[in-house]
Amino acid sequence: MRRALIVALSTALISACATSPTGRSQLMLISPEAAISESRQAYVSTVTELNQSHKLITDKAWVQRISTITGRLVTEAIKTQPASADWQWSVAIIDDPDTLNAWCMAGGRMAIYSGIVTKLQLTDDEIAQIMGHEISHALANHTAEQMSRAVLMNAGLSVASQVTDNNGLVLNGTAIAAQLALQLPNSRTAESEADRIGIELAARAGYNPSAAVSLWNKMSASGNGSTPQFLSTHPSPENRSKTLQSLGAEMRALNPGLTKAKVYPVKIITDVAQLK
Repeated sequence: MRRALIVALSTALISACATSPTGRSQLMLISPEAAISESRQAYVSTVTELNQSHKLITDKAWVQRISTITGRLVTEAIKTQPASADWQWSVAIIDDPDTLNAWCMAGGRMAIYSGIVTKLQLTDDEIAQIMGHEISHALANHTAEQMSRAVLMNAGLSVASQVTDNNGLVLNGTAIAAQLALQLPNSRTAESEADRIGIELAARAGYNPSAAVSLWNKMSASGNGSTPQFLSTHPSPENRSKTLQSLGAEMRALNPGLTKAKVYPVKIITDVAQLK
């Protein structure tokens, strides 16, 4: 039994390799389709709770600004990955002035917190950089990758339980996968990859690449000497700024005039009825 479990685990590892948009090898035990399905359920649950707490921003100025910026980014995202045209692209603008955060789940379901815009006094170019970064996590299948690592962890624990006869080590794989993929931060590798994809996405959409550097400098400074929770697993601010700055000229050359992309009709979630 122990040998069979180990063989099955080894076979899964060998056969479950994928390649990210940057050419990096990824462990993919969970399909992108399964990750999208799991993310949808989590998004509906999260947005429903926000709606009940009256945390969804419906202000026209906010809606117009965020829908325009994300719409341009999504237009370019679909060009790079045509299959994402079938995603349910949407954004929940969350009224939380103290939270510096934004995210994008598998399948294009996004959120941005008011605090990251107001506290950091973000320009449109900087908002485009952070949302481009988050969209890149979805494009690069980072959710599926996280869930795959969680499943692998559970499989390893299952083998350990057989070896030690400790049934308490056998945990629910789906629950672990959902927790790690949908609640915990991405790895540093995934963050660096999203930086690279995101700055290009924003440049192609017509937003200045230099804003990537100013954005992350603002994020770093917001910690008042300590690392903000949002940056806990990110590359160091110094290395990140250097890397993004070195990419500036290359990204600007992709769209020298910073011509704005067409605005894809991203749905701004202002009521749970829009989730159906």
